[in-house]
Amino acid sequence: MNAKNNKYLEENQHLRTKCLVYTRVMGYHRPVESFNIGKKGEHKQRTHFSEGKC
Repeated sequence: MNAKNNKYLEENQHLRTKCLVYTRVMGYHRPVESFNIGKKGEHKQRTHFSEGKC
């Protein structure tokens, strides 16, 4: 991030909100925030699929 972006984030800190990230675990969706420490580490190591252009 450059200085311009940092300045913008600092000025607008009051507008930011917490973002909950959900993932599918054992057939249902759960927030990553509620995972135990082992499951959080496993989630960070996952590779995410991104569809490229043909």
